[in-house]
Amino acid sequence: MREVAIIGIGMTEFGELWNKSFRELVAEAGIQAILDAGIEGEEIDAMYIGGMSTGRFVGQEHVGSLAVEVAGLEDLHIPATRVEAACASGGVAMHQGYLAVASGMYDIVVVGGAEKMTDVVGREATHILASAADREWEAFFGVTFPGLYALMARYHMHKYGTTQEQLAMVAVKNHYNGSLNPKAQFKRKITVEDVLKSPLVAEPLHLLDCSPITDGAAAAILAPLDLAKKYTDKIVKIKASVQACDTLSLHSRKRFDSLPAAVHAAKKAYEMAGIKPKDVDVAEVHDCFTIAEIIAIEDLGFVEKGQGGKATEEGLTSLDGEIPVNTSGGLKAKGHPVGATGVAQINELVLQLRGEAGKRQVKDAEIGLAHNVGGSGGTCVVHILEAV
Repeated sequence: MREVAIIGIGMTEFGELWNKSFRELVAEAGIQAILDAGIEGEEIDAMYIGGMSTGRFVGQEHVGSLAVEVAGLEDLHIPATRVEAACASGGVAMHQGYLAVASGMYDIVVVGGAEKMTDVVGREATHILASAADREWEAFFGVTFPGLYALMARYHMHKYGTTQEQLAMVAVKNHYNGSLNPKAQFKRKITVEDVLKSPLVAEPLHLLDCSPITDGAAAAILAPLDLAKKYTDKIVKIKASVQACDTLSLHSRKRFDSLPAAVHAAKKAYEMAGIKPKDVDVAEVHDCFTIAEIIAIEDLGFVEKGQGGKATEEGLTSLDGEIPVNTSGGLKAKGHPVGATGVAQINELVLQLRGEAGKRQVKDAEIGLAHNVGGSGGTCVVHILEAV
């Protein structure tokens, strides 16, 4: 297997992008990444595009062909594949791109992710997102994703004493980071009081505990490490790329205070990279709800099980903390266009490892970790990146 590097990145602004179509978002992110990498279209060997539910959000399937067309590469007949793994679609697209380059099948691969979620009303978006859970045994009985994560939150609070204030502190931290990110959906700071006074969505989760409905796209260009030096001296190496799966339904899990797929993927990724959790300098984790970040930092080994809330309260995961988490603002503030999220996480880590993250830059960041989850934990992808 060859070593793989990221030589270019691109990302649209995230938010309610009423004046941009799905195809425009795909084109914008892809062109940014190609320009950043300094490659020509003729050099691209393949594309992998993450998209959870484009057919239902915008009525557009066959996204791979669309991506080739909007990039103006149709005469090259580049193979392009749409990848679906619910909210982990972008992360799995990255994993597929990594495998394609590492295996020697392709040299230059474009990985993208995109979703246009605001073209449907909120109620319909909730219904579409519920398809990432067990439709027959969860969604048909009225359980939504806020409901599933509320069950996890209540269990975590009961077992470990995690408080609503600690949940709120995750949102406060990530909104602060988002206020420093020019591409974030929410750039306003909030307080714990703001979170606790916002409407309840699914007790104990308030509106400000939940990630938003978002439009956006992100892209990255992958190449063999030895070839990467031809294009850039700001090389970021993919030290590990691991995907793991678990039960689709939450009720079939052996525990509610952890995502076993995330634990397994992280363990394999650390082994593949030859590092330990303490070696990670910055992390982007899947904070679709505030409880998800608390569970994530435990599953990834940054803190002991049950200590995620306390660690957040003590500032361990803040921008100047021991392990800065979601410096981009996370899904909570940066936004969560489900098919694009996993690739957007990679974008943030590359900026951090290049030293190009501006006001949210983590000092001397050399190793970054991305944790992208599909559904309530049915799929998890962990990537570990290193500045070369």
